Amino acid sequence: MPHLFHELIYKAANCGAKSEALISQQHRLDYLELAEQTQKLATGFIKIGIARGERLAVYLEKRVEGVTALFAASAAGGVFVPINPLLKAEQVSYILSDCNVRILVTSISRFNLLKAVLTNCHDLHTVIVVDDNVELPSVKGLNLIRWQEVIAEKTSCYTHRTIDSDMAAILYTSGSTGKPKGVVLSHRNLVTGAKSVSTYLKNNSDDRILSVLPLSFDYGLSQLTTAFYVGATCVLMNYLLPRDIMDEVIKEDITGLAAVPPLWIQLSQLKWEGLTSLRYITNSGGAMPKATLDQLRGLFPKTSIFLMYGLTEAFRSTYLPPEEINKRPDSIGKAIPNVEVLVLREDGSQCAPGEPGELVHRGPLVSMGYWNDVEKTSACFRQLSPRQSGLTIPEIAVWSGDTVRTDEEGFLYFIGRRDDMIKTSGYRVSPTEIEEIIYSTELVAEVAAVGVPHPVLGQAIVVVVVPRQDVNLNADVLLSACKQALPAYMLPALVDIRKNSLLRNPNGKIDRKSLANELQHSFIN
Repeated sequence: MPHLFHELIYKAANCGAKSEALISQQHRLDYLELAEQTQKLATGFIKIGIARGERLAVYLEKRVEGVTALFAASAAGGVFVPINPLLKAEQVSYILSDCNVRILVTSISRFNLLKAVLTNCHDLHTVIVVDDNVELPSVKGLNLIRWQEVIAEKTSCYTHRTIDSDMAAILYTSGSTGKPKGVVLSHRNLVTGAKSVSTYLKNNSDDRILSVLPLSFDYGLSQLTTAFYVGATCVLMNYLLPRDIMDEVIKEDITGLAAVPPLWIQLSQLKWEGLTSLRYITNSGGAMPKATLDQLRGLFPKTSIFLMYGLTEAFRSTYLPPEEINKRPDSIGKAIPNVEVLVLREDGSQCAPGEPGELVHRGPLVSMGYWNDVEKTSACFRQLSPRQSGLTIPEIAVWSGDTVRTDEEGFLYFIGRRDDMIKTSGYRVSPTEIEEIIYSTELVAEVAAVGVPHPVLGQAIVVVVVPRQDVNLNADVLLSACKQALPAYMLPALVDIRKNSLLRNPNGKIDRKSLANELQHSFIN
């Protein structure tokens, strides 16, 4: 079994895996080629001066260079930070600055978008541009290098010493304070997660897994790690329309496909013809509507469907075996292999079957906490008592903030979140981050962003505003400001303009829950 993230590729190469490892448009690499490119790039990173544990960020659409950069950063002893390609310049700048990124891998077009904000990233010293035959601008304080100049002709035996409990990656997920939180993952987290998932999905070297989700999303990254753990093939895809995914599944004989509920809703509306290869599909990032589940089962009668639940802080917690769907389609299942899920009361005692409690995750997938944030880490990552863990030494588990219950057979059912996060299109969105953009227009006196039920998105974002007294406000002005600063999945579906002050709770804060309840029928057909 590999111990380190990059060893997922090396192990498959050393075992003589004959299948293609990675496919991206016209590029097709087998495991030996991928391992060689990874090692050469790791040598290049060492020569640039990456130190042990230093951060290297990748801000690209899905492509071969992005994947090799992630694994080469690991092989060099660094820590990789994949950045969602949908994020705008200010958001990227925040991530680069927050975790002190030293090296950035990107394209020349994306670099030009970032150029104005990179002055805030004081630790950044090198930008590697993946494009061929482009003129690199001169930027004070930054060393711009072409991709081909970094890949060494000869590989080096020297790398920084790394063990499996060291940092491997930082994945950013939205936080309740408005700024994204960096979840720190160890090599052990990533490798053990790949082993656990490939076990219950029964992955093997004949699988061909389509990657349609962002690699900055733990669920998206899992398509890579699961494939590489068993020597399977991963096909990268940046799609425009759901039909493009269907065409690629058929063209590449895809056996495994992962998506979030809004995408499954779209895919379930297509006329799938000529499909014979799809062995399984998986869902996470929110509950799949029953109507969509029924449609997919009708479209893919020979395909196994796995319904799953997870959180970035612990990757994956539960899955529902396909054979249980008829009996309990609304369940999130039981713990995945090598994980224990507890349902606890506020005093830490175990809930009885049917009693709501907080989902607490223990095991080797528990991440290393939030980057540079002791307060949030201590709130979410807490010690289990000996009666909970059965150990004589302290063990850290993740308190999810999600309320669940179990049935008499131990199957789990999701009830709701305890915080104000909005779950839309498979993403967790901070309302405060949207509110900050609205406030920056200087047109509103009060604003609250809330999530309300939506038949396709899971939740739609509704912004409720009270204009300043001297402003005759038009909703289009606020939407335009949001479009300039936020990715598409964070845009409000509705701007509700009101004259009176927004509801407050007893603590004097805006009562988002009451607003959400008031608006909950806005998108019901």
